[in-house]
This record gives sequence, structure tokens and C-alpha cells, in this order.
Amino acid sequence: MASKGAAMELEVGGRAVRLSSPGKIYFPDRGFTKLDVAQYYIAVGEGITRALRNRPTTLQRYIEGITGESFYQKRAPKNLPDWIPTARIFFPSGRTADEICPTEPAAVLWAANLGTLTFHPWPVRRGNTEHPDELRIDLDPQPGTDFHDAVRAAHELHGILDEQGLHGWPKTSGGRGLHVFVPIEPLWTFTQVRRSAIAVGRELERRMPGRVTTAWWKEERGERIFVDYNQTARDRTIASAYSVRPNPYATVSAPLRWDELDDVAPRDFDIATMPARFAELGDLHADMDSEAHSLEGLLELAARDERDHGHGDLPYPPDYPKMPGEPKRVQPSRARVDTPEEP
Repeated sequence: MASKGAAMELEVGGRAVRLSSPGKIYFPDRGFTKLDVAQYYIAVGEGITRALRNRPTTLQRYIEGITGESFYQKRAPKNLPDWIPTARIFFPSGRTADEICPTEPAAVLWAANLGTLTFHPWPVRRGNTEHPDELRIDLDPQPGTDFHDAVRAAHELHGILDEQGLHGWPKTSGGRGLHVFVPIEPLWTFTQVRRSAIAVGRELERRMPGRVTTAWWKEERGERIFVDYNQTARDRTIASAYSVRPNPYATVSAPLRWDELDDVAPRDFDIATMPARFAELGDLHADMDSEAHSLEGLLELAARDERDHGHGDLPYPPDYPKMPGEPKRVQPSRARVDTPEEP
């Protein structure tokens, strides 16, 4: 095993950032060190800063590498430099936290020194934390399905978004799934954005019967792609573009073009290969912030689902307070069924 080594300084964006234990092994199967992770984030600094800029961000930290314990840090660390801003966010419980809001590559490198592998930004900016500016659609393969099934669902999703006049930006999750982000005007609440995600998922179900589901309970999903609509609920986040994922392969969440979906696989993109791709192509999602779409069409679709098909809300995660209009939050196989007595 390589020596952890003495602390060193790395420079990015005109700032020097201290990196402790640069030789510490983070990915044993591939031999990648903490320094390798830091240098990766320097290489893609412009891209990940765009993905995180001014967003309250939860840090997924692996201080001893992926074989050690991990935790999610929501509150800004006490030793936060004064050049990294924060924003106060409200959890479903009503409690609050001040989260870091990276605005430059040095902030990403500073967090990487804390053992941060994956960055989980909220879909809001620090100037308006109550109104998301991204609709995030998570296509999650269930057992018996894989990335290629998610790709098929993504192509169908692309058509739905086009019909709504919405531009989606796809990326790998870094695991087996796909994420599609739609930049929106910050005019709608978390509840309305979640309702829009449910409407998209139900439309995808109709067009791909037996292949896509919005069923919250795992026992009902089957071998289908799950549209995880609850990733749009307050305090639920999705790994940012360029984030390193804690798996043996050190894959990263890679921005994609729609026309390359059929030709790629998640393991094509890791901390060793992404820097060269970024140097050649730049940030494929660089123009995302220049767009801001309306959710009116998807909210109308949700209203039609409720009016014509009786499709109302879907369950929230178990740690959420009971929400208005939410159906019974109980696993179907455990629900008590009232039956008439035998004569």
C-alpha cells in the first residue's frame, strides 16, 4: 500500500488548497488515491462547478476510502473557509441547516480533502431555496433490468419532453441508471415539481407498459425501470454531474449527448478516463443554465391524470410527515384487508 504521505498544496482557480494524506488509498481495486481523486476534480473543475454553482450541497464523505465508513454531511463544516458561501435550507421536519454552496473549483477541491467523493446538490440556488430550478428525472433499473433498459426508457422520455417543449440533459448516474435534468423557471414549489415528475413517469408507463413503473413499493415494481419521482421531494438529491461514485471502479456521473446513449456504458467513465473526455469535449451540459422552461404543460398533464383516470398523489418516503392528499403509506403486502365475516 502506498504511503499516505505528507500534506501538500494544490492550486486551482488561483487558490492554493491543502490536501492531507495524498497517498491514502481510496479505491483499493484500482489503486486510486486521495490525490488521484483531487486531481480528477481539478481536471473537471469547470464542469462540476457549473453543476454545483450556488446550490446548497450535501457532501458524501469517505474519509478512509470506499472500504471505510461513510456519512452524509448536510451542515457546513465548522472549519469552512470564508470564501465558500452557505445557504439555509429547510427539511421536511421544519428543521434547518446551513449547507455549503460551491462557487469555484477550489471549493470542490476543499471538500475533496475532507474525503468527499460524491456531491449532492439541491435543485435550488442559494438566492431562492424554496423554488427548484431543475426538474430531475431518475431512471432506476430494478433487478432483472440494466443500463440498456434505462437507455430505452430515456429515448421514450426524450420524446415526451420534446412534445412538452422541454429540453432534457442526460447523464449517467455513475451506477446502472440514467438521470435527465430539465432546467426550469424557479416559479414552482417542491410539491409542484414532484407532481410534474409523477406526470412524466405515468406517461412513460403508458407508452412502455411492462417496462417502466412508478410503483413506490419494491414488491410491485417487477423487472422494470423505476421512475423515482421522490428524488424531486424536498431534501432528496441526486449526485451531480462529474461526481465520483463509491464503487470499486471509481466511475463518475457523466454528462452525455442524446445521440450517444446507445453507444456508451457506465464503466466507460471513471476518474481515469473522464479527464481526457472533458479536455476534448468540454462540459457537454455547459449551456444548461442558459435555459429555463415552464412546468405548466406537465402540471396540466397531472391534472388530466387526476380528472380522467383518478390518479392522484403517490407515497412519500417513510421519513416524511404525512402530506396532504397522499395515499396510505403502507407496504401493500402488509396492508390490513377488511373482509366480511363468513356466514
